[in-house]
Amino acid sequence: MADSLCRLFHLPPEMTSQTVEERGKWGSKKEFILSTAGAIIGLGNVWRFPYLCYKNGGGAFFIPYILFLVTCGIPLFILEIALGQYTSQAGNMCWRKICPLFEGIGYASQIIIFYGCISYIVILAWGFLYFFSSFSGELPWATCNNTWNTDACVVLNNYNATANWTSPVNSSSSVREFWQRRVLNISTGIEALGHIQWDLSLCLLLSWIICYFCVWKGVRSTGKATYFTATFPFVMLVVLLFRGITLPGALSGIKYYLYPNIARLADPQVWMDAGTQIFYSYAICLGCLTTLGSYNKYNNNCYRDSFYLCLLNSGTSFISGFAIFSVLGYMSVKQGVAISAVAESGPGLVFIVYPQAVTLLPWPQVWSVCFFTMIILLGIDGQFAGLESIMTSLTDIYPSRFRKGYRRELVLLFICAICYTFGLLLVSEAGAYILQIFDHYVCSGPTLLMMAILQSVVIGWIYGAERFYDNIEDMIGYKPLSLIKYCWLYATPLICSGTFIFCILRYTPLRFNNSYVYPWWAYWIGWFLAMSSLIMIPVTMICKLAKGKGTLWQRLKKSSQPADDLPVMAKEMASISAILHVRHGGKHGNIQ
Repeated sequence: MADSLCRLFHLPPEMTSQTVEERGKWGSKKEFILSTAGAIIGLGNVWRFPYLCYKNGGGAFFIPYILFLVTCGIPLFILEIALGQYTSQAGNMCWRKICPLFEGIGYASQIIIFYGCISYIVILAWGFLYFFSSFSGELPWATCNNTWNTDACVVLNNYNATANWTSPVNSSSSVREFWQRRVLNISTGIEALGHIQWDLSLCLLLSWIICYFCVWKGVRSTGKATYFTATFPFVMLVVLLFRGITLPGALSGIKYYLYPNIARLADPQVWMDAGTQIFYSYAICLGCLTTLGSYNKYNNNCYRDSFYLCLLNSGTSFISGFAIFSVLGYMSVKQGVAISAVAESGPGLVFIVYPQAVTLLPWPQVWSVCFFTMIILLGIDGQFAGLESIMTSLTDIYPSRFRKGYRRELVLLFICAICYTFGLLLVSEAGAYILQIFDHYVCSGPTLLMMAILQSVVIGWIYGAERFYDNIEDMIGYKPLSLIKYCWLYATPLICSGTFIFCILRYTPLRFNNSYVYPWWAYWIGWFLAMSSLIMIPVTMICKLAKGKGTLWQRLKKSSQPADDLPVMAKEMASISAILHVRHGGKHGNIQ
């Protein structure tokens, strides 16, 4: 493909130099930490975790959350970072070296990332539209005098506090109408695709242009970009936090966020929500962490780094709850309604509730710019990691093809163009329905649980947890906590299997806003997208076994053995060779 692209663009010989570039490394540990933090700390920390706490028993929700974090989240996080660092490979190549029979895990993860790059970037397009709209003299979602508003539009301000005001029947807030009728221009269903919205398509194009130029030089450019994109959201979060907790009613909002309701722990769905949140917010089982870890130096202390990053991620989720619910408490006081009337999850929190909140604050444009700057940067870091993972996987498989001249840049441009083209469906009038299909079937839930089960089983039982512990010791100088090893062997696969079974048994057809029922073919598309990634695992296994020699057992055994060129394996072979060399007096010292 790279050769074809070079011929297509008629690049001169000097631009297609035959010199194969070396695989890069992070410029410093800071770049790795910031890039990984940017990949795992995203919108899920802001719009999902605080609402799940409130919905599932407040402070009591931390019990199942911490349990899943300790038994599944942290062990899998360490596994993926260490796997990338040990093999210095990403995606499927690291699994080819560890256990060739399960190379398909890498292919499956790259397909999931590809789908994620197509779908989730539309959230950046929405964020950019709100960001640019924030520079108007009056926030467009703060009034009912716009062309998209209906006769039922009302402006939610301080009026609810007065006893004489009553809401019109079937009224709709100006903020909600801006979201549904201006931004989404949402149709009646997924079958009514409608027109592509030109302003959103331009915002989507801007998002892809930024992503391209931040990733086009690999970790050399990505690492530098994260000095701003990964740190500035924390600055904005701190600013919004201090503004939120100083508002009237903030304490009541925080109380709703944290007040424990132990009785909610009897509901299995609470435990399910805790597990899915860990997978959703830690970017595990996607291959991104393996890619980021593969650019580390061999002796980097990835074990310690992983713990710090996990602490930072969960800490950010916890702090975000204070920033969000302090504002929700303020809204409930100003409007004279209960917290439950203003609390929402997902895009509704980011694009309806918080925009409504800033209209109640002094200098609303300033706070709106701050908030949507944070949202854009939180989303764009995850996009960097996804694109880098895809490109690194390709260059690791075909280094002689893609590490020459400007071939990497051309292939990346081609991938971005393909993703943008498919992404235009998500900025159509049915885009919100399509995004939910991707989110529900492809990038979360059973798909990631199955990947987690396979990863822990392959490392724990086939490659060997003890052997992998020795590999980590060779890198960092000591063995990690034994609990991590037992999680790979027992806790992680068992808990993920139980959650997977529960997820299947409790399956209910997807609905949009709990009301719209998708047509049958939309469900089939969702399941097809989900299976198109997982099917790569058995397909790759069959191909490996079919190409092998000997009996079926011999093929299974051989395809389950790690590569000889892995660092520890190479050291062992060198030691054996040296011993034989001494025994034979310098003759026949090499192992054939």
